[in-house]
Amino acid sequence: MKSPALTGFLESELGRPRPEDCLFHVIPAGFEKTVSYGTGTARGPQALIDASQYLELYDGFSVPAERGIYTLPPLSTSHSSEQAVNTIEAAVTSVFDAKKIPVLLGGEHTVSVGAFRALSRLGVPVGVVHFDAHADLRDTYEGSSLSHACALHHAVAAGFSVFQIGVRSLSEFDVAYRKEKNVRFLDACDLYGKGVPSPLLPPDFPQTIYITFDVDGLDPSVIPATGTPEPGGLFWFQAMEMLMAAISGRTILGFDVVELAPIPGHHASDFAAARLVYNIMGMISRHGRTFFGS
Repeated sequence: MKSPALTGFLESELGRPRPEDCLFHVIPAGFEKTVSYGTGTARGPQALIDASQYLELYDGFSVPAERGIYTLPPLSTSHSSEQAVNTIEAAVTSVFDAKKIPVLLGGEHTVSVGAFRALSRLGVPVGVVHFDAHADLRDTYEGSSLSHACALHHAVAAGFSVFQIGVRSLSEFDVAYRKEKNVRFLDACDLYGKGVPSPLLPPDFPQTIYITFDVDGLDPSVIPATGTPEPGGLFWFQAMEMLMAAISGRTILGFDVVELAPIPGHHASDFAAARLVYNIMGMISRHGRTFFGS
């Protein structure tokens, strides 16, 4: 039986808690303006929230929801790209001001630029751990510097250390920019040939991190509902292993999950994305540290 329309992540189990009682503040940001192949990411946040109503609270190790999950109203992102990014920046900043962890749900990968701008305001060294099929390092794409293909360029330009995981599609510009800016990476072909290294992140990588997870970083057999699927991606437990390795012992500023493009009648992708969000919450709760000590 289909649940009634609910607007909060796991609202079916948690109701509508007070924001001050919750560590995780979910920000739905269905911005979609620069997608270049498949469409539908504007519907991603609500599809993910709908699917979350069917999650079990026990994630196999703990009950992440015990730390509290509050969902903000969906952001209005229907204006220009710059206005949308500014709106997202303001929302993420408000979560930081409340000393909570922002959980940004996209929408196309451009939504992460708003988070990067908010992170810049904190004035601390930041490491961005980036799961994706694509490097997203172009300076412009199809005439826009706020294209989904440019999202991580903004992180590098902000002075953040970036570590990319699972990439298997790059432009010539991406390759050159990686070398120029010392963007470090563990591409899908490296994982196939050598497996997951230990430690996962370089020894000098910042201890304070933000995670951006484009669902096309996963193999299309895990989440086919995305606009630019690429074969040869990460499988579920491989991704969980690397998320755990990135989070363990580090201070987590926040994270985003982006580029879910729901397919009508296909619930598996929506549910997998919701489970991904909840699993990351669990890893942070058990193995990470929070920046504000909440």
